[in-house]
Parts: sequence; structure tokens; C-alpha cells
Amino acid sequence: MLDLNGSWKLMDFAPGLGVAAGAFSSDFDDSDWPPVGVPGDVHTALVRQGRIEPPFFNMNVETCQWVEDQEWWYRRSFQIDEPVLSPGSRFILRFDGLDTFATIYLNGAEIGQHANMFIGKELDVTSDLRPGDNLLAVCFDPVMQQIGDHSLDGQWASYGAERVWARKAQYNFSWDWAPRLLSAGIWQDVILKRFEGARLADVFFKTVMFNEDLARVAIDIDINRWTNNRELGVEIVLSRGEQELVAAAPVSGNRIEMALDVFDPAIWWTHDLGEPALYDLEVRLLGQEGLLDVYRDQVGIRTIEVDQSLDPEEPGTRFFTFVLNGVPLFARGADWIPADSFVAQVDEDRYRDLLRLAVEANMNCLRVWGGGIYEKRAFYQLCDQFGLLVWQDFMFACALYPDFDPDFVAQIEVEADAVVRRLRNHPSIAMWCGSNENIWIDDLVNWDEPGRDFPGKTIYHQVLPDIVDRLDGTRLYWPSSPFGGNDHNDERQGNRHNWQVWHGAELPRRFGEEPRRDFSPDGVSFRHYGHDMARFISEFGMHASPVLETLRRNVPETGLRFASPELLYRNKDRPKDKGNMLMRAHTGLPASLQEYVDFSMIAQAEGLKFALEHYRRRKFHCSGTLFWQLNDCWPGLSWSVLDYYHFAKAGYFYAKRAYAPLMASFQSEVDGSVSLWVVNDTLAELHDSALWTLATFDGETIHQGSQGYSLDANVSRLVTSIPAELLRRADPRASFLHVRSQGSLFPDNRHFFVEIKDLLRPQANLEVGISEAERGLDVQISSDLFAYFVQVVVPVQGTRFSDNYIDLLPGEKRLIQVRHAGDRALTKDDVVVSCLPGTSATI
Repeated sequence: MLDLNGSWKLMDFAPGLGVAAGAFSSDFDDSDWPPVGVPGDVHTALVRQGRIEPPFFNMNVETCQWVEDQEWWYRRSFQIDEPVLSPGSRFILRFDGLDTFATIYLNGAEIGQHANMFIGKELDVTSDLRPGDNLLAVCFDPVMQQIGDHSLDGQWASYGAERVWARKAQYNFSWDWAPRLLSAGIWQDVILKRFEGARLADVFFKTVMFNEDLARVAIDIDINRWTNNRELGVEIVLSRGEQELVAAAPVSGNRIEMALDVFDPAIWWTHDLGEPALYDLEVRLLGQEGLLDVYRDQVGIRTIEVDQSLDPEEPGTRFFTFVLNGVPLFARGADWIPADSFVAQVDEDRYRDLLRLAVEANMNCLRVWGGGIYEKRAFYQLCDQFGLLVWQDFMFACALYPDFDPDFVAQIEVEADAVVRRLRNHPSIAMWCGSNENIWIDDLVNWDEPGRDFPGKTIYHQVLPDIVDRLDGTRLYWPSSPFGGNDHNDERQGNRHNWQVWHGAELPRRFGEEPRRDFSPDGVSFRHYGHDMARFISEFGMHASPVLETLRRNVPETGLRFASPELLYRNKDRPKDKGNMLMRAHTGLPASLQEYVDFSMIAQAEGLKFALEHYRRRKFHCSGTLFWQLNDCWPGLSWSVLDYYHFAKAGYFYAKRAYAPLMASFQSEVDGSVSLWVVNDTLAELHDSALWTLATFDGETIHQGSQGYSLDANVSRLVTSIPAELLRRADPRASFLHVRSQGSLFPDNRHFFVEIKDLLRPQANLEVGISEAERGLDVQISSDLFAYFVQVVVPVQGTRFSDNYIDLLPGEKRLIQVRHAGDRALTKDDVVVSCLPGTSATI
């Protein structure tokens, strides 16, 4: 194998002039071309060369739009030794990722073209190589030039309708959380491999059955051979620790199916239910001369299905429940978007950091959204290792796609075939989903033509399910997110996107009904989540500002004020005042940038808390919540709970507590009482007492109660009800309910009776002590009165907190561990502790 990553050369031309100048030729003089890293992208290279300013700062996105109009050339040379070019050898040049419309040249000759960012390109270059120096060149044509004047009648796509003709990350054309940055370049590995006589074309590992004592697994192997007179054999080694299973068989054709019995199997679970046990799989292709090819991967023994049976307790509805190894689970998680506008820059360390933060927030599932990319191998490997399920969308989002074009459909068939083969061995993949919102939105746009055929329908209902069934068959295929019922966003079956909150899209509706919207403070209030009886919610969320440090890095000093043009530029949603309406409903409008940061975070955090608690109380009538969104692709104002630099917003910590496997929450009832529920997502019975208190913010205890209870594994249950007569003893503006587990089994929780803006809270005084600890600091905080939204701010990237954005009871002491992931030593001067309203501690 020859690794062709590393240093290449890069230059741009006006479209067509690179070919005219002979940039593909071996004798072309590229001595003045600057170096570029591969894998990489053009924009990042241009920043390093000083040709463009960093796109994410201020409005620099606008000043680098010219990049998408140019033709970009990559060139590099490499050596091939003459003895290697032997009879029977085949040399396969593999590009794992080309973005997007590429023509490939070797030694001055065109050897191939590629037009799909999502899948790799393989070329047999055996006859094109020569001993000694070889010259490889790749030309990337402007995306818009290649798209041309294609159009779709009745196209309703946002963010550039032309994008549907390019098999490129759709969010690159802009989204309501992303700027338009049409990346280009060799964004994944380039490798030249030599084979003798035959190679492994594909390997599929699947679980046939298992019980406590025995598992049977099957391994399907496809072989590509070009010398038919060779005797071939396959050897399989499946190992974990000291356990090793070996099987071997001769191969007479191009395909062989083998099976192994695994005694005392280690089963793959999500991290919250058990160990995500993995086995090392090695498949060896053997010839008379020895090893010809080898496939290595980590695999898991597990089963996954989705229960869609009738829900007898809620007539007319169906479950939508992941069942892992026979155990139903509540999917706690978020939607994942690409971690950068320039995906070549996302390495394993960035994946690891984001996914570890998801695990630490008690998530067990992520949805890879259909307007981004099929993520790199490292993403799925880490999900396997961390025990995270992956809801995998195919890359179609918020548009009509031209399934009437046979060439386009043929390209989709190739793409889906490659994607399913690449990802199906990952135990983390839970299901396949045909698109994001395409079926639902078309019905909203064409509401008076229910059930109509529309461009793309054939893809989601025929092309993709046929390929998934043929190549996988072990997981659910689902046509779109959302989908199911009378209205594709029906709360009675299938999955749902709740965009009543934030976007004001009123729910529910039925086929043939005109959609309604309410862009008012009441219309976008997160209280609407409390009326949602959906079965599985795979999108919902609210905007929040990132931390002030992120804004300072990317907004000029003159723009660091609430609602400045520079700040609003970072908000790609329309209209830009939706966040104002949400804050009007819950916090009131901010008067300064700091208040905007705090108030928007509060609205998001309290909204996520309210929603997640409501949906989890309905377990398994509701079986999952994947909120929009976990991460960001640039430092913008968005729905994320982790910003571009992985600084956590308040919503991250509120979700972490609301996603605790054992969680207690309050629910207001129509008669004025408040019920207390406990959710148990573990597989163990729970015996505990819930200690609840009705108190005032200045420290007066009005009433206390204790309720012992036993809770079966994997259930949600009403524990007690606090009567309205008792609650009427307190001023609802100046009091709150609090619950604590006697056995410290679930996180403390509280309940306010009015909106945050209407609370009458006296100003709390914090006492803060900071001491040094290994790799960081310990911050101990106490308060004389109830302290709301206590935050520890450290503007140092890579800092992690055991908890943050917390409430403090009068006289309570809390220890927050502050650690840094890198080598940077934290000091007391890095730390600011505050709470609302405007209290700042002196350290």
C-alpha cells in the first residue's frame, strides 16, 4: 500500500483554463504552486496561504464566495519501483472522498471522473503507471457550473434549490444554521494498493441469533478475482481478549457465506444498559503464494428492531420503540450535523470529544441528519466503542429530488449501495431513514393534494428500501423523518418533528388540512411541548447564544452588542426575531449582550428540560427524544447545545440532568395539583424515597413530604401527588417545589409555578472557594438564598465541568469540578462565578 496523503500542490484557474494550460501534464511547471495538505479543503488552504481571511470571523464568508467560482487543481508526484509492476498485479487507486465534481489524471492522461462527495472512487491504474516518477492530478470544477440550469417545476427547496442536482453536503449551500460555503478538495484519504490475482470486495458480519450461552453469527464475503485458475481460500478469525474462533474454507466462486458459533458471547449494548462489547474480526484471502488481502474491523453481537405494534393503553396509536437485544429502550439523544463547514478538518479527536460529551450527557442515541454527510469511519467506530446508537439518514433534506432523471437515480443507487456496504457492520447503526422532512414538507406545501406523487418519492419508497433490504435486512428502513399516520407528522404513530415551538407550526393537523402558523410569544412558547402525545420525537429545539468567549472570537468589538448587524449575521434563521418571541414568553427581552447570552440560554435550557421531562414521563407511549441539535458547524447562533468550539451552553447541562437514567420530575395538573414522577431507564428495580419540599426563594420551608416507592426496571411511574390546597399556601411567584432522592439515585429537581420572568426572587449572595486539583480546579459554591442559573465560566477551550448552570438552595454547598482536556493549566483568574439576577462572586 502506498499512502498518497500529505503534501500536494494547489492552484486555481478560471473555469476551463487549467486544462488549456496543461495542468494535467507531467511536464507542466508547478514550481510556483503553494503546498496543500491532503486530506484537506481549498478554503482552509487559502487561509493558510493568506489569500482569504478566516471565513468564520465577522462577515468574511461573503468575501470568499469567489472560491466557488474557480477551477481548483491538486497535483503530486510519487514513485513506483520497476519490480513491483509484475504480471498478475493490479493497482487500485482509491480516493475515499472527492468534493465534488472531479476529473482525475495520471501521467497526463484522464483516467476517470467523479461527481459524488459522499462515496469514494476506485480506479484500476495498472496500465497507467510507469516505473519511477508518476504524476497524479485532480481538477475540481465549480459546483454551480456543473449543476448548470437544471430546474424542478414546483421546487420548494430552501437554501438553494439547485443543490438537489449535486451529490454534495447540502448544508454547504447554506441552511438556517449554516453559511453558504461551497467547499472543494480531496477531503479524505488517497491510497494506491497492489493486489495479486484477487481481492476482498466486501465483508458483511451479522448476528443470526444469540442467547446467554451461544450466539451464531454469519459472515458473507464477496471476492473480486481476475485470475480464474488460482485456488483461493478464506480464513476468518473472530477474537475478544483470550477468546479466539477460527474458521476456514476454500472459495470456488466470487462469494462465500460462513457461520461461527460463539459460546458465552459478549453482547453489544448501549453504554447505559451494559457493555458495548466488541470483537475483532479479521478475514484473510489466501492464495497458493500466501496472503492476498485482509479485512479488519470491530464488530458487535446484537439484535436491533423497532416495535411498531398497537399501544393498547392509548387506542388508535402505535409504539415506535427501539428494541435492543430484546429489551425496549427509550432513545435519549440529539441530532448530529457535520462538525465543521469544512468536513475535511474534522479528525478523530474532534469526533471523540463531541461523542464523549454526548455520552457524559447520558445520551444513548444520535441521529445523523440527512443534509450533511455520511460521517467518516472514525465517527461510527467511536459510536460502536462508546455504546451510542445511530439513526442514519440518507443524504436528502428539505427539497424535491429529481427521481424522473434516470442518470440521477442510477447515481443514487450506486451511492446507497456503497453507503450500506460501508456502514452495515457497525453495531451502532440502529436504522436507515430515507430523507429529512421531504415527504412531510411536500404535503405541507401541497396540502390540498394529499397523497400526490412528487419528485423524490420513488427514491424513498422504492430505490432505497430495495437496496437496504438486499444488502442489510437486519434493520428497519423508514421512508423519512418525520413519517407515519394521517399527516406525515402524526402524533399517533411513526416519528415526529415538533416545530410548533420556535417555528410556530401549529400541531396537530391531518391530510388535506391547511397548515397553520403562529409567530407570537404564545405561539412559539415551549409550553406547547406539554400537549405533544407523539410516539418518537426526532427533531425539536430552540435557539441559544453560544458562550460570550465564542462571540468575542468571531464578532468585532464594535458588534458585541445585542441585535447588532454583526451579531445577527450569525443567525441564519428567518425571521431573525423568533428568539425574541421565545424570550418574551419566558424570560423577557434582554437589554445587553450579556443578558442576551443568559436569557437565550435560559429559554433553550428550560425548554429542553420541560420537553424531555414530559416525553420521558410518557415512556413507552413515547419512546425517544432526539432534540435539534447537539453540535455546530461554525460559530453561529443556533439550536446547538455544544457550540463550534465545544463550549457547552446551559442547555447541555439541563439536558444532561433531564437525561439521567433515573430521573424525577414534576407535572402541573389541570386541577392545580402537581404530580411527581420517577423514570427508571435502567434494567434494575429501584427502591427509594423521594423527599419533596415546598419553599420560598428566601429560605422559608412551607411544607415537606416524603414518599417511599418501588419501581420496576425500565418504566415510568407516578409516585405521588401534591394537592392544590397545599400549594395555595404559597405565592406562586415567590416559591418553588424541590425533590431529592434519599438514596442519591436521581439528580435533584425543581418546579416553578410561573415563567422565569415572573418569579419574585431576592438577590442571592454567593460564596465561592477555589482550590487546585489534578488537571484543574475544584470550585465550591454556596448561597444565602435560592440562587438561580449559577454558572461557572472559564473561557478556555477544552475545559470540562462536572456540572454547571445549576440552582442552589439556601445554605447549600455544591462542588463543581473544573478540568481541562489539554495541557493548559487552569488558574483561579480563569474562573468567574455568577447567578441571576446579575450577582457576581468575589474570589
